[in-house]
Amino acid sequence: MNIFQSILYPPPPSLFLNAMSVVSVISLANVGISELRGTHLSYSKFWNWKEAVSAKSATATGAKVSARTGMLLLYAPALVAAVAAFFVPGVMAAPRGALVTAAIGLHFLKRVLEVLFVHQFSGNMMIDSALVITFSYLYNTVLIIYSQYLSKNMPEPQIDLTYVGIVLFLVGIIGNFYHHCLLAKLREKGDKTYKIPKGGLFNLVICPHYLFEIIDLFGVALISQTIHPFCFAFGSMFYLMGRSLATRKWYMSKFEDFPTRVKALIPYIF
Repeated sequence: MNIFQSILYPPPPSLFLNAMSVVSVISLANVGISELRGTHLSYSKFWNWKEAVSAKSATATGAKVSARTGMLLLYAPALVAAVAAFFVPGVMAAPRGALVTAAIGLHFLKRVLEVLFVHQFSGNMMIDSALVITFSYLYNTVLIIYSQYLSKNMPEPQIDLTYVGIVLFLVGIIGNFYHHCLLAKLREKGDKTYKIPKGGLFNLVICPHYLFEIIDLFGVALISQTIHPFCFAFGSMFYLMGRSLATRKWYMSKFEDFPTRVKALIPYIF
């Protein structure tokens, strides 16, 4: 018996779910590669970075919303889906069903609360980019919960990683929140200028909030021990690796005093 059989439930009896798990990894990894190539989703600092974006992105026109509204649009549907799952018959009866649903729900609840009370925003967001990300978060949330539901009649993995997952999830969500607070403190209200982040792991990497988000998502995957959450976590990791490298490149282009010892995502390594 290999390690995967020891730590994972068997593949679910759903061709659709198995196919979508593969799609999640490939599509998110592809977006990460696009970030490295300079083709960015139309939000945040990269939208106006004409030196790095493609001609299409740099001249993008279309419907826009405020960044705050756009960010709420990204996260709220996934949160609603997680809350609704608690009222769907049979979902909570699955092994770890309540834990997995609560974890992914807390993940998006934190994001919504940060949008409302923590983050400082500048500029707008293109509706088309917002809808792509919204759909990704929503369908992955639904499939994570559905994957757990399908595990209810399957044999438990030989190695129970539930508590390891809970610890990783808590470390990830707390670390991500802490570094988001540090980012928010860089600006006074109404200030739209960018500054080099400092404090916490920002002294070692430019995107520690991404690092902790990856830890958070792998925590959810270990709580679940089903295939789709791992696919979503790996896909998100590949995307955030590309995004963090693009972020580091952006800071180096904008700030002559950016410390080159600061890595993109993993201290001293990457």
